[in-house]
Amino acid sequence: MVARIKQTNNTPFERVVVDSITIDIVENALSNARHEMDAVLFRTAMSPGIREQGDAFPLIATNEGKMIVGQFGSFITGFLESYTGEIEEGDIFLTNDPYLCNGAVSHLPDWLVLMPIFKDGRIINYSAMFGHMSDVGGKVPGSLPTNAASIWEEGIRIPPVKLYRKGVMNTDMLDVILHNVRLPRWNRSDLNAIVAACRTAGKRCVELAERFGDDVFYSAQQEMLDRTRRAMKEVIQRVVPEQRQVFEDYICDDGAGLGPYTLRCALWREGEKAIFDFTGTDPQAPSSVNFYLNEEMFKIFFGALTISLFDPAILLNDGFYDLVEVRIPQGSLLKPNFPAALSCRTHALGRIFDMMSGLLGQGAPESMNAAGFSDSPHFMYSGYDKNGEWFQLFQIGFGGIPGRPAGDGADGHSLWPGFTNVPNEFVEAYFPLRIESYETLADTGGAGLHRGGNGLRVTYCMLVDGEISIHDDRWLTYPWGVSGGEPGARSRKELLRVDGTRQVLPSKCDNVKVTAGDLLLFDTWGGGGWGDPFKRDPAKVLTDVRRGLVSVEGARRYGVVIANDAVDQDATEALRAKLIDVRGPVQLFDRGGSVEELKARCLEETGLSAPATPTWS
Repeated sequence: MVARIKQTNNTPFERVVVDSITIDIVENALSNARHEMDAVLFRTAMSPGIREQGDAFPLIATNEGKMIVGQFGSFITGFLESYTGEIEEGDIFLTNDPYLCNGAVSHLPDWLVLMPIFKDGRIINYSAMFGHMSDVGGKVPGSLPTNAASIWEEGIRIPPVKLYRKGVMNTDMLDVILHNVRLPRWNRSDLNAIVAACRTAGKRCVELAERFGDDVFYSAQQEMLDRTRRAMKEVIQRVVPEQRQVFEDYICDDGAGLGPYTLRCALWREGEKAIFDFTGTDPQAPSSVNFYLNEEMFKIFFGALTISLFDPAILLNDGFYDLVEVRIPQGSLLKPNFPAALSCRTHALGRIFDMMSGLLGQGAPESMNAAGFSDSPHFMYSGYDKNGEWFQLFQIGFGGIPGRPAGDGADGHSLWPGFTNVPNEFVEAYFPLRIESYETLADTGGAGLHRGGNGLRVTYCMLVDGEISIHDDRWLTYPWGVSGGEPGARSRKELLRVDGTRQVLPSKCDNVKVTAGDLLLFDTWGGGGWGDPFKRDPAKVLTDVRRGLVSVEGARRYGVVIANDAVDQDATEALRAKLIDVRGPVQLFDRGGSVEELKARCLEETGLSAPATPTWS
């Protein structure tokens, strides 16, 4: 079955010749409309995760469902093939179930809104956006339980349904949905904001069609897709070798005592097509670290990475999809069988970016980033404030950006497009928390010709009794360095209780009771270093020391000796010669040790017991 689109005007669009200036105007106008969607959302949403942090992703697609501007690629073709109802003017759809949208959203907190855009009785475009709701029900506040064994424990599941039917909201259905969440006021506000953003895109598309004519507007979009395909075809020919190359990375643990889990991918080119094969990835986990990876989403990840590295002038859209084939084994960690839990899929989602860098970099080491997009750490704090009102904070932390061919990685920054930190003043104004420190951690970035970015330490002081949840990774494995660069530091979480006791917390935990006065040291990972650290200009190392980004002792990782706020040139030359001799040949990847070695050193280095190796029958 496929969706039945009801149009009063079934005249097909005609492909016409469009001059390059008009194409550029349409392209930039649609790009502006996409950013206007964000602006509308951030000005009208209520939850800090969306309003302040920007955890929402818009797209505008052609009348055939291909993304023309956006970030995560289009799921609309899959929706049209699986939805069995009618699509009419004024309809707006809502879903959050990964299993019913082929992973277009990958866990239940992401609520996805889809709107067909009609003009003169026929669909000219689609707009869509999903945003992360701070709570969608389930067994823990924040709806990201680490120990969930199935998706039934993670919150309310919404199949693809009409939130609006011919322009009229289905209020009864929405009331039932919101009855199952802990923050219905926030969810209602955020959902209305997403709908408003989609309607804004619809208005802009209609305006463009009226300005240029339907056929010109349609043809300009087709040409935008074609241009991207032509450019990506050339990029793939240059950077994807015919020879098969393989890369592995790991999820440190699953929050239930098992790990690491292996993510494995092979890459090669057949003719003009790039093939990604995830055969060898571990089977699905019994807990919630599974990631339902949509093949189309992975294609856009690949396109975004290659475009940013090799040809930033290319417009990112879906036009190149037929040039990429993605193979993901059913029942694996990246395509689990229903009803596997998915709420903590963030760790695998982030690791995919590191893996792509490692894969592509084997063919072009000079263009490869180190590891650094290792995770998207979450902190949640909930309870009742001094007035007896329920509060619930969901916040995303940032780590070190990897060293890269162009230079050093940024310190304490997000790699998600458009994400920003929540101002400490906002957190303190709306939640019973005090931020005691917000600082970069010196020496946590991997040493290299180009330094990896440092991780962050945020010290939270709890002002009322409650409970916290933490979701993070890279506490056992390191963000690897490349081409001689050293790994970045691991993440770490420690609770300093008001009674004087200290507790190292697992990277994934829920229902941790806290009392007023407790301090949480929330340390994120550093980015891996890029290139030989012994070739870094000592003057740059000295500048890093003066800025507090590298310690005097940490400068010795670069073979640089600092004395009296100056570089000791003779001592530096001697130390570098000694360290180069000890190190030997430069390695392409430095992971800080094998998995077996890391597990053997785990308790001593992290204060946590090593996870048990997962087994499958």
